[in-house]
Amino acid sequence: MSIEKIAKVRLGHDGPEVGVQGFGAMGISEFYGDTDEAAARDTLEATVEAGVTLIDTADIYGEGANETFLAPFVAAHRDEITLATKFAVERRPDDPHYRGVRNDAAYIRQAVDRSLSRLGVDVIDLYYMHRRTPEVPLSESVGAMGELVRAGKVKYLGLSEVTGAELREAHAVHPITAVQSEWSLFSRDVEISLVGAAAALGVAVVPYSPLGRGFLTGAFADASKDLAGSDFRKLQPRFTGDNAAANAALLEPVHKIAAAHGATAAQVALAWVQQRAEVHGLTVVPIPGTRKRSRLLENTGATRLRLTDGELALLEPIAAQVKGDRYPDMSSTSAARE
Repeated sequence: MSIEKIAKVRLGHDGPEVGVQGFGAMGISEFYGDTDEAAARDTLEATVEAGVTLIDTADIYGEGANETFLAPFVAAHRDEITLATKFAVERRPDDPHYRGVRNDAAYIRQAVDRSLSRLGVDVIDLYYMHRRTPEVPLSESVGAMGELVRAGKVKYLGLSEVTGAELREAHAVHPITAVQSEWSLFSRDVEISLVGAAAALGVAVVPYSPLGRGFLTGAFADASKDLAGSDFRKLQPRFTGDNAAANAALLEPVHKIAAAHGATAAQVALAWVQQRAEVHGLTVVPIPGTRKRSRLLENTGATRLRLTDGELALLEPIAAQVKGDRYPDMSSTSAARE
């Protein structure tokens, strides 16, 4: 049976043409419990079949293992996909909880070569600064990233978790094609300043966790019991204790709208994110992640779901009522610097 391909859109004013929904590969390697590698590879093949061409990874995912896992898929489909990866977050083998942030030029030059090697490519299509540390001037970090473009190692530049002011400052150093940040029915702090700046500059927004790390699928009646022991969401404030129960109750209008359309809660949540493009006048390409072909096809189905103004109004109040931050430590997010 043939798979219906999703529509295409240009990633910002001058970026590559990609499917209007992308794919986040993080969960293949860690964070969400054990992975069936054969199923994950089949899911990757389904992305191409469905027209999902923006494939997103990072050097931190699995401490490089995610990039290595993607390499055979990338080799087989190099001309069909837009490959995105990231640098900036440091981990230490002797401390599994350590997360440092490096934006200095020397580190960037080392990081890109390591990613190129793991991915088995000569050039990275879209290279993101994963997190921002104010200790390093943007002129240094974005300047170094611009050097990578001139050296032919990178085609386009991206940032992640930055404020509107930081985006404007970076864009003045070198054109930024896309900005990645968490954006969903549960997380809308990106709208404080970033979205407006991106729209004004012609920069695309690539929402990660558009399904609230799975919470918006309605799959967790009791997150503390429904998640595997190694699943990092057991430590996320929105999935724990009274917060989980309160947040689950907020999904009532999502389920109601899904039933009216013969859709799923996940599709409604993704359709809401997709329609932010019209609301704010910019390109929006969310990158939901999954390790199952069936979920990938469910997610892409959301690109063909149209929510009415009345339905959007029902969903509007949700984010303001969410209990718990999106991370246990919000210090490295853009919200902490607004």
